[in-house]
Amino acid sequence: MERSQLHKSIPKKLQVNIYEIMHMEKCVAQISSSGRVEIYDKKFLPYDLYLDENDEGDIDVLVNNITNFNHWCASRVLSLDRKYAKEILNSIGVSQAVTDKDRANISLSHHCVSLTDVYWVRKTGETIAFAELNLYDNPLNEAIVELSLKGKQMTVTNHELAPDLSTKGCFPKAWIRGKDGFVLLKDGDKEAVERELLASRICQCFDVPQVLYTEYMYDGEVVTQSDIITSKDFSMVSKMAFDIYACNHDLDTVEVCKRLDPVNYYGMNILDYLTGNTDRHPENWGFLVDNSNNEYVSLYPLMDFNQCFQAYDTVEGAMCQTVLPKRLSQREAAIEAVKCIGLRQVKEVDMSVFGERKEWAEMFWMRLEKLKKYVS
Repeated sequence: MERSQLHKSIPKKLQVNIYEIMHMEKCVAQISSSGRVEIYDKKFLPYDLYLDENDEGDIDVLVNNITNFNHWCASRVLSLDRKYAKEILNSIGVSQAVTDKDRANISLSHHCVSLTDVYWVRKTGETIAFAELNLYDNPLNEAIVELSLKGKQMTVTNHELAPDLSTKGCFPKAWIRGKDGFVLLKDGDKEAVERELLASRICQCFDVPQVLYTEYMYDGEVVTQSDIITSKDFSMVSKMAFDIYACNHDLDTVEVCKRLDPVNYYGMNILDYLTGNTDRHPENWGFLVDNSNNEYVSLYPLMDFNQCFQAYDTVEGAMCQTVLPKRLSQREAAIEAVKCIGLRQVKEVDMSVFGERKEWAEMFWMRLEKLKKYVS
């Protein structure tokens, strides 16, 4: 069916909107406001968007298509538990949206663009192109940093806020464009910043792909900065998003991780145990995707350390979130990891980095010694 025929198959009284789901300049699918779908390139569909074009008049299929599309769009706008989210929404004149449909409308207002991948959405008939609105090539309003990091209200447009509306997490954060690409600034309280910087220094003593966090002074306060890992060549797909793809392709996500990128997967479990990271939820790790063919090629570098040293009162640690549905403590998951890839320590940890945190230094040392026993 030609794209124009999708309009013809819908009675005029129902012709509200038809959206084109774009991957860079390629239209991979269309969906109407009635839930009718046409898929043009299934291989390039978003990993976390399931659409069924074989509705045959089945109302359940149509409703599921609309629900799935709204959820996907909503996932590309900030979550409302993020600090200053309400201030951001107020600044663009949007109500305190709580439903997927409300949040989807916010996302659609800036074409669902994001710095995590190269997908976007336009209405049929719009002539706008990826080259005109993608966030990698087009300028940002630097004033948005004030709003995103500090919650200062101002009047801005949805498109100006797009990079920050599509940044996950609950801590204040903002993207700025540096000379070598985008840099993520992340605030929070003083302790969260200190935790991230300390954990990053420790993790750099191990040969595991990771994002590096360094100090950055913003408005007289120390925040962390890190380089962007996505581009027009590579995108990120969170573990949560990949689970949707895995469910529809009869795959086990954890087994895919172990086979595809054992160093990154097992290394993550080792470092999370050593640093007491309790925040490795399924939106905090995932896959790197080659945009030329939309195939996953590895896990993306380990990131987000500002909740480290939390479960640090016992050697066992918290329950490991990356092995679910299998139930293992962080210690057990780390031991399993060392048996598979070794400890991968490349230099000694300078214990002075712990400063006055003597209890953290002692716990780190105890955990490290535990793991050394399993190095073959």
